[in-house]
Amino acid sequence: MHRTTLCAAIAALLTLPCAPLRAEPDPHIPALDDVIVTATRTAVTVDDSLAPVSVITREDIERLQARSLIDLLRGLPGVSISSNGGAGKQASLFLRGAESDHLLVLVDGVRVGSATAGSVAFQDLPVEQIERIEVVRGPRSSLYGSEAIGGVIQIFTRRGRGQGVSPNFSATVGSDNTREATAGVSLNSEQGWLAAHLAHADTDGFNSCRGRASPGAGCFTDEPDDDPYRNSSVTLNGGWRFGEAGDLQANVLRAEGRNAYDGSFVNESIYRQQIVGTRLRLQAHERLVLSVGAGQSRDDSDNFGSGVFQSQFNTRRDNYSVQGDIGFAEQHLLSVGADYVNDAVDGTTAYDEDARSVTGVFAQYQGKAGAHDVEASLRNDDNEQFGAHTTGGLAWGYAFSDTLRFIANYGTAFKAPAFNELYFPGFGNASLKPEESRSVEIGLRGHGDLGRWEVQAFDTRVDDLIAYDAAIFAPGNVDEARIQGLEASLAVDLAGWALNASLTLLDPENASGGSNDGNVLPRRARQSGRIDIDRRFGAFGIGATVDAQGKRYDDLGNTRRLGGYATLDLRAEYAFSPDWLLQGRVSNVADHDYETAAFYNQAGRSYFLTLRYRPAQ
Repeated sequence: MHRTTLCAAIAALLTLPCAPLRAEPDPHIPALDDVIVTATRTAVTVDDSLAPVSVITREDIERLQARSLIDLLRGLPGVSISSNGGAGKQASLFLRGAESDHLLVLVDGVRVGSATAGSVAFQDLPVEQIERIEVVRGPRSSLYGSEAIGGVIQIFTRRGRGQGVSPNFSATVGSDNTREATAGVSLNSEQGWLAAHLAHADTDGFNSCRGRASPGAGCFTDEPDDDPYRNSSVTLNGGWRFGEAGDLQANVLRAEGRNAYDGSFVNESIYRQQIVGTRLRLQAHERLVLSVGAGQSRDDSDNFGSGVFQSQFNTRRDNYSVQGDIGFAEQHLLSVGADYVNDAVDGTTAYDEDARSVTGVFAQYQGKAGAHDVEASLRNDDNEQFGAHTTGGLAWGYAFSDTLRFIANYGTAFKAPAFNELYFPGFGNASLKPEESRSVEIGLRGHGDLGRWEVQAFDTRVDDLIAYDAAIFAPGNVDEARIQGLEASLAVDLAGWALNASLTLLDPENASGGSNDGNVLPRRARQSGRIDIDRRFGAFGIGATVDAQGKRYDDLGNTRRLGGYATLDLRAEYAFSPDWLLQGRVSNVADHDYETAAFYNQAGRSYFLTLRYRPAQ
């Protein structure tokens, strides 16, 4: 086709009559809390999304008086959590029963996580630096590539609120000699914004592990001392709007500190998490929006044993993306784009390979016709090591009425092995293949004057699961899994009480055909639920959270059973002026002893008091 003909065809496409393309919103603005951008990489409301999504806002974080990111996410639909102790200790999140590394995590659009371990240090991402969280359940590799088997979690950092100059401050004291402080300032106008926030947390902690050296168990050592944790962080966020032509924004998050834990070889780390990103969005045409993004995340740690330096691991992930959203008919949107990710590792361990790159291209169609909604997506990832890998997704929604909707989803996904699994000296297996999955889901969603509810049933098959293979003394693609589940959530207002409840019933079954066939996958509770209830009485507010988890097993053989438990948290607050708020929380009121990983202690009854300054807008 001649160049002039091609240009004419594109021009004709862009001038077809259609509804104006809705510009992607800024997810930090509280007025747009019902709008999400993670499920489809475009702007849709929670009710219009064909994927199940949970949204947590800054207002929720402060109302719940959340102690950490893990504390905030526990008990959400489809979420299981395992923790190796108290504040700052390693935590794993299993979304819809998938492995903890079968989850893609983004911070302000930038991929994060350790390239060596293949996991995300949730414990080191400060909750006081978070403005908003979107949790998308179900496969999303057809939009994002590797890792998004169980779903995607996107975290948006603090930006500020209102117009003009807005400072904020908080101070917290609590159990285990906990001391925390935050301070920030933001400048917002119609043309742009600029914000900076500082946070520091320090706690003496408690004994994380009741392990033993012989016979080996837990952390394989007996260190009955407190395990302190310290975290200092800063976020910077700025942007400028070019009228209706688009906007440019940039963001930085850096968190660093020291973490002590129990271990036979290494028992202390100095860590650094850093995420830097920028994005340019242009309204190139009335029906075409172009977005270009770049970012880098770093996960670094220096590790010590009894005060003596032992090792260093530094990983870097460079991210680049371009996306075009084209409205080609009324209520029809086509998105096409490309991502480039380069992972690199450095430190004291010599890997056979220390870098790899992935280039992914994708296309997505979203359309609406009467009561029907359709989404279809296709993606191809060209991995420098594994070659090409294609994934797809298809979703259909049908509105029985304005308040009741049926949804069905099907998607495939994959996860590329991490550097440790491939190349760690004396352990890695360079012949590993990517793990693959296919999922099907149906659900109902409704809303009324009192609130909204939804329920989903899903079935996920995962092939070529990576696990330790005793025959070769290395990781191998030896396992398979079938994960079935039911999720339900409810958010209503009853006689002035705000009630949020969720329930997850999970059957995470090992389907490898070997000796563990039919066993429950480790560290997932088969039943879990959470209830949050809150009410205001003028300047006073009270609330409670109940988190209930069924039994789980700590090992593949299901020989080590961890009992179920339920915890109750109580909270209260008093706004003694429009700008000042005093908050108090009691966690684990009944002082229950429980474990989410064998031999690792969890916090008992704890008390916290917080003073907040946040000028009324």
